[in-house]
Amino acid sequence: MALRLERVGPALVILAVALGAAAVLFVLAGCAPSAQDADREGATVARVGDGDTLDVREGGVRVRLLQIDAPELGEGECYARQSKLELERLARPGSRVELEADSRLDGEDRFGRLLRYVHTGGTNVNVELVRRGAATPYFVGGAEGRYADDLLDAVAEARATPRGLWGACRVEWDPRRGVVTRSG
Repeated sequence: MALRLERVGPALVILAVALGAAAVLFVLAGCAPSAQDADREGATVARVGDGDTLDVREGGVRVRLLQIDAPELGEGECYARQSKLELERLARPGSRVELEADSRLDGEDRFGRLLRYVHTGGTNVNVELVRRGAATPYFVGGAEGRYADDLLDAVAEARATPRGLWGACRVEWDPRRGVVTRSG
């Protein structure tokens, strides 16, 4: 039984084609990776430099963890060694991690380091470091990225406990500037 177009009418044919096209797009959208997944790439940790920087084997690239700041090792800040140890616990040298760019923020800093969120085993390492009190949120120029709310929730939790640097140091912190820690 063939459908006779002259009996159906052109408006119904257009509607049927549009619905078919929408169904195809709906199915394809479910199969396509999300924008967040598309911004991720796998890497192997070569070494941890400090509490917010690591090197990866692929291309010998240095990665600065995006939207966080940890006490500086070279400046002898309070909790700097512990922050590095926390990052080493979460992203051990030799382990595989996922590096996630944030299209709303810069991809590199002024030193040529990649700016990325680091994920391992379903954990956002950047957020976890803040939750543990090993780092603080750092929104350069006030720009808040994809995980800004998670980072702010994590720092509120760490401060309330007080956990990590919040319990061990005198802390000067503003989310638009880097953290400064002092003993005592």
